[in-house]
Order: sequence, then structure tokens, then C-alpha cells
Amino acid sequence: MNTFDFIKKIKSNEIDIVEHTEKVIEECKKINKEYNYLNTISEDLALEQAREIKKQLGKKDKDIKSKKLLGIAISVKDAICVKDVETTAGSKILQNYKPLFDAFVIQRVKEEGGSIIGKTSQDEFGFGTFSINSAYGIPKNPFDRERSCGGSSGGAAGLSQKLASHIALGESTGGSITTPASFCGVYGLCPTYGRVSRYGLIDFANSLDKIGPIGNSIEDVALLMNVIAGHDANDSTSLNEKSEDYEKYVKKPVNGMKIGIIKEAFGSGVEREVEKNVYNGIEELEEEGAKAEEVSLELPIKYGIPTYYMIATSEASTNLAKYCGMRYGAFEKLEGSFNEYFTKVRSNNFGEEVKRRIILGTFARMAGYRDAFYLKAAKVRALMISEYKKAFRKFDALVSPTVSILAPKFSEIEKLTPLQHYMIDVMTVSPNVAGLPHLNVPVGFEKNLPVGMLLIADHLQEGKLIQLGSAVEKGK
Repeated sequence: MNTFDFIKKIKSNEIDIVEHTEKVIEECKKINKEYNYLNTISEDLALEQAREIKKQLGKKDKDIKSKKLLGIAISVKDAICVKDVETTAGSKILQNYKPLFDAFVIQRVKEEGGSIIGKTSQDEFGFGTFSINSAYGIPKNPFDRERSCGGSSGGAAGLSQKLASHIALGESTGGSITTPASFCGVYGLCPTYGRVSRYGLIDFANSLDKIGPIGNSIEDVALLMNVIAGHDANDSTSLNEKSEDYEKYVKKPVNGMKIGIIKEAFGSGVEREVEKNVYNGIEELEEEGAKAEEVSLELPIKYGIPTYYMIATSEASTNLAKYCGMRYGAFEKLEGSFNEYFTKVRSNNFGEEVKRRIILGTFARMAGYRDAFYLKAAKVRALMISEYKKAFRKFDALVSPTVSILAPKFSEIEKLTPLQHYMIDVMTVSPNVAGLPHLNVPVGFEKNLPVGMLLIADHLQEGKLIQLGSAVEKGK
């Protein structure tokens, strides 16, 4: 049953919302034992919401039937604040932290009748490609439990594959929506920077962080985007742009749309099985009427990784300075000097990858190095945006593999160096750095593992991505 049919049955009382929610919670517990997709299951909140919906439906309240997400289970990446629900961003330093407010996107979900079922597992503060850097266990790939879900929204993507009538709220800084969506065979949309409010998001890197939907169909992604997109005065980076109806792009013909195949994103370093399936996806778009041709974008592919990691680690080291054991989260016995106390709290409660990125970012921001590293990276970012903009004068969207490899085994990941970890994000970091919307579209399977195709559009052109993603979905 698709999401829209499910909502109709909830509104007509063909499905009892309370009984359904109880079943969803039990299914989440069952899935979680095997796959570890949820750090917290918010059973009390979900049932409270379900009972309120049932009560309003019983009164034949006209407003309740207009709700866009009525009864739909919504999971939330653990970096997004939900009032009175433990929110840790995958870190020991925030264990037992329960926010006193809802993030903007959570306010919107609640207003539209969505049911918050829990907080999904992730890399600590979003620092990772494989969702292995968490203080609360590692999510396992829905197709092979010996393999990674991708990161950092690994739990969100895995749960989207396994749980029906569910849409996930993910978050991306450098590929944390599209990479796990690719590894788990679902749709993941990272919107234009500022299109969705970051109010209530636990920061990784302020100029890069974006909240977006992950779902089992392109319709689900469009539906949740309709709910969460829009201006928010509480977020100074929120774009004051008129909201679109993203659902109108689903099944919209793609005749005449032009697709640029990024030349540098294929060939050396890309697994043959991945390349083959991505080209199959491009052929499906052409069969639906789109026109594709090769385009060179050397700068984003060549300089995306160093530019991203210089900006991201610099901003992360600043953002994470607030976790000092004084205001909230983990703390120690108050003794010694300021530096001794803060060092003890942070050393005991930050993971290895968090410490690595804080050190890298702090070094890049030091006197004498800021101009050479951070500011130079900001200039390269401007050049990357300019190159993308030039391509979008000709093309409606650009295409590449989402990830160059199939989901790896955990035993294989253990052998990788930190730099090899970072290089896995080579396709996804550049659109994130440029603030461009991008979408993972499942395009096939190899060795029983999904392959994802990455579609990138110009700023505020999420509709085109949904339109193209829907065409691929239709062609299957």
C-alpha cells in the first residue's frame, strides 16, 4: 500500500490509527534488534499522537482530514531536536539530553499529523561515511547485515527500506542523505541550502548542513518536502522563497529535459557494476524523452574533497567547542583548572573521529593558517559554484554515480585509512559545498546490493529532481 492510499484509509477509519501505531512500534522494536536503526523509539509520543488523531477523527473534525501526513510514521535523525525525546547526535557527550523544544521540521511534521516514532542512528555529529562512528551501535545494511548502511544518516535510510508507511528525516553535510540512500536502495533528497530550516538541528558545519527526506518512493520524498520546506524567521540562513508544491512534479513528463553526464565521475575508481547500472538509469531517462550528453566538471570532482573537509572541519571545531560539560550533556566532577576540566570531559566523551576533525579544524583556523586553508577553501567553493552555474545554463540536471562502490563489508571498512574513508564521498561533497539540491535514485542491483544514481540540479530546482527521479521509477 502506498503512502497516499494509507492516508485515505486512516481518514476513512478503514485503518485504526492507534492499533496501526502499536503495530508500527512493535515492528520497529523487532527490526531494531536485528539492524540497530533506532537510538530511541519514542513509543509514548507516537501513541499519544495517534490517540489525539483518533479522537479528532471521531469528532469528524474537518481540519484533521486536511493533514498531509496523517498517521504516517516519521523517523528523525538523532541530530534533530524533538521535545522531551533523547537527542544525542550519536555522541556520548549528549547522552540523556532531552531538548525543551521541537526543531522547525518537527513542528511542521506534528502540525500535519505525522507520527514521530523515534530517533535514527548516525555517525557521531554526522562525522562519517559508513555510520560506524557512533556511541550507540552500528546500523546494518538491510540487504546484508555484514555491510554498511552508509553514513551519516544510516539508520534513516535502513529503516526506510524495511518499514512500510514510513518516511525519514535525514540530514546532510557532505553526502549524509544520498550516500546511505544509495547503499540502502531508497530515495534521498538533499535540498538547496536554506530551503529547509536548520532551527533545532545539532550543528556539524553551519554553512553546509541541510535537512531532507528519505523514503521508499519518490512520492514519499515529495510529500515530506511539501511539509518541511519554507521560510523560518528563527533561522538566519533560511531562504525567504515561496514554497512549491513538489508533488506536482511526480509523474510529470521529462520530454526535452537535458541531462549532463559528468565525464570525470566515471571510469577510474568507479566499480564496473556501479557504472553499468547508472548508465542503465540514464538510458531510462532517455527512453522517457530526456536528452543526455557528456559534460566536463573537473573542478568539483578534483577539488571537492579538500575544499569540503577544510570548510567542514573548521566549522565543526567551532561548533563543538560548546560541549564543555557545563551547560548540558556529559559532565565530570568539577575540579582542577578550566582547561583540565574541559579536557577531561571532552576526552572521555568524544569519539576518535570527532577528535580528529576538531584537531584538523582547529589547526586550519589558527593564526597564520586561516588565510592559507579556510579562506582559500572558501574561494575554491565560489569557483565550484560558478562552474556548476555554467553547466546549468545548458542542462536541467547533472548525473553521476552517488557512490563509486557497492556497500562495503564492515571487515573491509576496518582496513581503510581516514583519507580513504573521506574519498568515498567524492561524488557527493561538491553539490553539498555548492549548496545545490541533489537526489539519490535507485537504479538497479548488483550482487543483491542496490546501486544509486545521483541527480544534481541548480539552486531551488528540487522539482526537476523529483520529476526526473519519478521518470526513472516509472521506467522500472
